[in-house]
Amino acid sequence: MEFLEDGGVLSLLDILNHTQSKEEDKTEALRLLLTVSNAGRNYKEIICESNGVKVTAECLAKSNTEETQETASALLESLSHGNPKYQNQIYKSLITLMTCSSPKAQHLVLHTVRIVQSKMKTAHHSIVEPLLNMLTSIHLDIQDEAINLILDLKCFDVRPIILSGLVALLRQAREEVKSQEITEVSSETEMTASLPVFVQQAAAAKAIRLLAEGNQEISRDLLSLGVIQCLLSALGNREHTDAQVQASLALEYFVRSFPVIEEHVQRVMGSTLFAAFMHKPDTLYMNLDETQAEILLNNKADILSKGCDFQF
Repeated sequence: MEFLEDGGVLSLLDILNHTQSKEEDKTEALRLLLTVSNAGRNYKEIICESNGVKVTAECLAKSNTEETQETASALLESLSHGNPKYQNQIYKSLITLMTCSSPKAQHLVLHTVRIVQSKMKTAHHSIVEPLLNMLTSIHLDIQDEAINLILDLKCFDVRPIILSGLVALLRQAREEVKSQEITEVSSETEMTASLPVFVQQAAAAKAIRLLAEGNQEISRDLLSLGVIQCLLSALGNREHTDAQVQASLALEYFVRSFPVIEEHVQRVMGSTLFAAFMHKPDTLYMNLDETQAEILLNNKADILSKGCDFQF
């Protein structure tokens, strides 16, 4: 208590704020603040009242060492427990941190956001855009954590925005493929520039499948957004194998769940390709020739206009 009365918290936060502070000093300061935070709600509030959330968040985003980042993340998580007065501030700070560039920090932030979100009654709409952007990451641990957060958010009021956003990502990648075909460009530089879009498409297709599986309401919502046409297009994206695999697996779920979808997909694919799809959807991309891929990419499977009744 004497440490706090003598301005101990402010002194520790000053170390974090000071640009000349060594990383090991910042880590030690964070550890001491974590000890203070774990002592109870009153101590958490003292840290928060001293601008501790902002300072810790900046330290997590800008730090050069994993040890400092991990300790900063642990402190933010600790501050979120049993601290209702500042829970919303911590939550919004974490959402802001989702745009940071460090892969390690991104993973830690996603993990902490999931913990904090589980204690919230609502989800802030500002979480959707940075979350979907994280699906561009080539780091599988970040993608997995982002998809898990998307699955968590299906129970919150942001679900419609997330579903429409995921379907939009499938369309966005389709336009990227088409633009490359029009310009007949396949240079290494431009292919590298397109990679995040294709990685995001694959992750979006995977998230769509996991959201839809076993959930009739979400499945119907996705169908009403035109997900089948978009998944067929993604299956035709020969620029990125994983996008084809994930789209095929998602498409299989809808085909096996909705007989009317099966009819339309078979019509687009043709009987031979459809038989291969039903036999082993995750390897269908190996059987696609250029013409078939082009048909899938540019398909016009506007199922909604035919007044389909989506029944399991």
